[in-house]
Amino acid sequence: MKKIAIFASGSGTNAENIIRYFAGSDTIQVALVLSNKRDAGVLERARRLNVPAFVFTGEEFDAGEPIIYKLAEYPIDFIVLAGFLRKIPDKLLRAFPNRIVNIHPALLPKYGGKGMYGRHVHEAVVRAGEHESGITIHYIDDHYDEGAIIFQASCPLSPSDTPDDVARKVHALEYAHYPRVIEQVLQSI
Repeated sequence: MKKIAIFASGSGTNAENIIRYFAGSDTIQVALVLSNKRDAGVLERARRLNVPAFVFTGEEFDAGEPIIYKLAEYPIDFIVLAGFLRKIPDKLLRAFPNRIVNIHPALLPKYGGKGMYGRHVHEAVVRAGEHESGITIHYIDDHYDEGAIIFQASCPLSPSDTPDDVARKVHALEYAHYPRVIEQVLQSI
């Protein structure tokens, strides 16, 4: 059984989708949810779905060891970022080489980098008059949104689309693809 930890900072809709996707699996389990925010909605979603959930401080995260020890308690094989807004520290990258993935709400390399998350991305896409947007699932490295791309999916945009319209289209892609791509990656390791 391969065990996943999900790191999330927000409401946790993607995390819930991933937890539900693997709920009946005999080979993959979401064993742990971690957040850097005490009031993150993901914590309640995890508890409701019977997945242990923990909050850590910025100091614990930056140090790395407390997080690595918590992951070892479960024992975690793979980390999934789902709306997690902190940069992954080097110690965690070294402890989980090529075993941390993220989903970005745009077609990287466009609209990536520090500060480009959530609504900020969708607003930038609309401002630029893009004809398409989408998702990028990628490995994490020591730079924001520069890790090797695993998968991309796109959706068409119309000139009348608002950032909220783009967000809805991108979220639909996230829900449809992220759990499946995680499953494929885990089957290959």
